[in-house]
Amino acid sequence: MTKPVEVCTMAEASATPSNVVLVGKKPVMNYVLATLTLLNQGVNEVVIKARGRAISKAVDTVEIVRKRFLPGKVDVKDIKIDSQVVQSPDGRQSRVSTIEIVLVKKEE
Repeated sequence: MTKPVEVCTMAEASATPSNVVLVGKKPVMNYVLATLTLLNQGVNEVVIKARGRAISKAVDTVEIVRKRFLPGKVDVKDIKIDSQVVQSPDGRQSRVSTIEIVLVKKEE
């Protein structure tokens, strides 16, 4: 039995909740700053999402936040890995790996 195919569109990517950081082509420190800003604004859970080649940047972002900026104050609550079918402008479909890392503030 095969899993249903999920096709992602640009409209879905623009409708992200306020506690989500989408990792892409920018430098890692941009995403670290975005994550720290959300955590300092009082958000208890931040979801860092990436796909394809940006997955390593997402992992780097989480580790920099956890080890360098907020040691002992943030934990990884959950990590989800999956794949999506993405359609290119010329109509071809390809499968792209995705990751979601949920960071949560520790209770003080």
